[in-house]
Amino acid sequence: MPRFAANLSMLYPQHDFLDRFAAAAADGFEAVEYLFPYDFTAAEIKQRLVDNKLTQALFNAPPGDWAKGERGIASLPGREEEFRAGIQKALEYAAVLGNDRVHVMAGLLPSEDLREKHHAVYIENLRYAAQEAAKVGVTVLIEPINTRDMPGFFLNRQDQGQAVCKEVGEANLKVQFDFYHCQIVEGDVISKLRRDFAGVGHIQIAGVPDRHEPNLGEVNYPWIFEEIDRLGYTGWIGCEYRPKGDTSEGLQWLRDWKAANPA
Repeated sequence: MPRFAANLSMLYPQHDFLDRFAAAAADGFEAVEYLFPYDFTAAEIKQRLVDNKLTQALFNAPPGDWAKGERGIASLPGREEEFRAGIQKALEYAAVLGNDRVHVMAGLLPSEDLREKHHAVYIENLRYAAQEAAKVGVTVLIEPINTRDMPGFFLNRQDQGQAVCKEVGEANLKVQFDFYHCQIVEGDVISKLRRDFAGVGHIQIAGVPDRHEPNLGEVNYPWIFEEIDRLGYTGWIGCEYRPKGDTSEGLQWLRDWKAANPA
């Protein structure tokens, strides 16, 4: 039975961040994820998790200067020390919040001519991150992101992500399978999931093409959820979409799914 986590960076935008935990719990979510926790202390967020009986599923390591357009620094030459410090900070938060998944964003590639150089940095940084995370039982995730939403992002395809994991060679480095990004870049999403399932560490969903609720658009998610079950996935499925209207009203897709698939 799929287990769904509310992505608090996108859902419940009418609430301040710390108030989104209660909103998610009120709608029946048992877990949450989000981009970054670092504007708050780990203790502040932990209290919201405890108060609302929520599990922390995932968050991202520090991405560099997000406000200035940086989208991760794992592949950026000259930022290695900052990257390592960010990994330590992420693991400190994870130790308090209890999640065993941390997503590391690759960053933007300024030019294809620089790919080889950035790739070498990426591999070494990911090896460091995975080795440090392994000491505390955490899995590091990398995510292919579509070029429409994030032009220039270093990693775009699921097979690229799997090849990177193989090159790094650490068992606790996995690929995040976001159906939204995969459908836009590659299509044939279930074949990709079946092919790479052993190397998938987290799943996320959103409707395509507008990134609204998963019942809106071209992807047949009810069938996909059944296939995820058949494959034996036991992790959380992150609801990382932008609500078309009110978040709670838009969750009718989830209420319908639960009614049709009682635990």
